[in-house]
Amino acid sequence: MTVRTDVGAWVVPTHRAVWIPATIPHTITMSGTVAMRTLYLRPGMATVLPRSCCVVNVLPLLRELILHACALPALYRKIKRQRYLIDLIVDQLESIQMVSLQLPNPSDSRANKVAKMLLSNPGDQHTLRQICKAAGAGKRTIERLFQKETGMTFGKWRQQLRLMQAMRLLADGAKVTHAALEAGYSTPSAFISMFRRTLGTTPTLYFRASSRIH
Repeated sequence: MTVRTDVGAWVVPTHRAVWIPATIPHTITMSGTVAMRTLYLRPGMATVLPRSCCVVNVLPLLRELILHACALPALYRKIKRQRYLIDLIVDQLESIQMVSLQLPNPSDSRANKVAKMLLSNPGDQHTLRQICKAAGAGKRTIERLFQKETGMTFGKWRQQLRLMQAMRLLADGAKVTHAALEAGYSTPSAFISMFRRTLGTTPTLYFRASSRIH
């Protein structure tokens, strides 16, 4: 899944979830075949979780708890058995590990214009200088704005964009080589290396394991 808000986008692969605080408008786009489960928490139930969206790992215990909870009607603390289930889910949520699969949007109009140009074509091979010229902005200004407003260098932001695009293509059934080149990587091995650093395995092994999940 790809989740988008006004401040950025997040890719949510298998075995992961996205935490979305209340009142944040968002859209969800599916790539490939997706089965999604959603938990709604009352305000104040998970106060240690971030106040912004994030992608998190879902360990086997939490996964089973979510599946069990979603098979039931709304849970109530007044019912003893359900109170135990609620407390266990919240405990698991409060110990989850975040995953770096976010692409924040710069708010400055100049940097945002550059971002939109790349978002429309993640595989664009033009240099930053060439992109800035087309956007009518200075290279150093854009580099400074990306660092300030996204917390990433422009190079890291673009790298993250390409990784997320390649993951969406793979989820839609593309081969590794095609996904890597379409997303703008110079070689498939460069993409595989980045994928392994982010998710701890190769794209082939990851999506092979995902296809066995029911």
